[in-house]
Amino acid sequence: MPSHSRRASLKEQNTFAIETITPDLFCPTNIEELREIDRSILQHSYILGEGSNTLFVRENAPTIVSPKFKGINVEETHDAFHITVAAGENWHDFVAFCVENKYNGLENLALIPGSVGAAPVQNIGAYGVEIADYIESVAWYEIVSGQLKTMQKAECGFGYRESLFKRALLGKGIITEVALRLPKAWKPKLNYSGLDVLPSNPSAQQIFEQVINIRNEKLPNPLLIPNAGSFFKNPVIERKQLEDLLNGFPDIVYYDIDELNVKIAAGWLIDKLGLKGFVLNGAAVHKKQALVLVNQGVSSGMNIVQLAKHVQEEVLQAFGILLEPEVRLVDNNGLTEISELND
Repeated sequence: MPSHSRRASLKEQNTFAIETITPDLFCPTNIEELREIDRSILQHSYILGEGSNTLFVRENAPTIVSPKFKGINVEETHDAFHITVAAGENWHDFVAFCVENKYNGLENLALIPGSVGAAPVQNIGAYGVEIADYIESVAWYEIVSGQLKTMQKAECGFGYRESLFKRALLGKGIITEVALRLPKAWKPKLNYSGLDVLPSNPSAQQIFEQVINIRNEKLPNPLLIPNAGSFFKNPVIERKQLEDLLNGFPDIVYYDIDELNVKIAAGWLIDKLGLKGFVLNGAAVHKKQALVLVNQGVSSGMNIVQLAKHVQEEVLQAFGILLEPEVRLVDNNGLTEISELND
């Protein structure tokens, strides 16, 4: 049987350090233990990795299933390393393992908090790399059938901070393992600010260390200052809207996506309004990184929500852009939207 705790506190299970109580906490360590959990329970539970992208907004949480699957398997072909990694492995530790063994490609994704199983859900990305760039397939436990299925990359619906696991498959299954293909013909990706200071042909180890340095400089350690990293997504807008914005804000930071759309740096929008360091009811915009909201000692997730809504309103009024949370908001019934949350 999987580890099972009743009326468990989740304060140590989320990086915002929010106090909330789940009626039941299940921690299966393998597929057999997962199958022993009643499917009706699984259908009404929230799947929690390391809680680094979750904000609990009420005093009570839903039933929590936190998979603790472990294991890494590597197979080598003439042109690539094929790596299968269990969902419960820590993401950064896995990246470090790859860099150490010269399985290159993931080094730009160093120090992203969370578990491997959560990475495809959010299609995590940083410094010009997304996990979807290297995924071959995702093993997924389908709750209604109790069957383990393999979903090929093309079936996963990956987009910017998006996947089918966040949409059509939300609440219908649990990722158990991820299969990656890391080509031996590796080229460093150095397009982002901070990486362009490296030599023209750096090693993956050098990139890995530089990414860690940048993130440590810009982002607060959640063990010291509770937070969930970037709270908002970088919004995607049409070029026509960008042209209008450039008239008033010629220094706006943006990235080309395609002929019709660009991605705006959400942190720039927030910083432009002078909101770095802004404090509201014990929650704050981090003084160094405007995209990060931090907990300054509150126990309720609604304090963080109040600050997030204030930031949304200020940005919408100034730029006509509605920021969307990247962090997953969870009430006593499961995932919810920020627009549905009131005090």
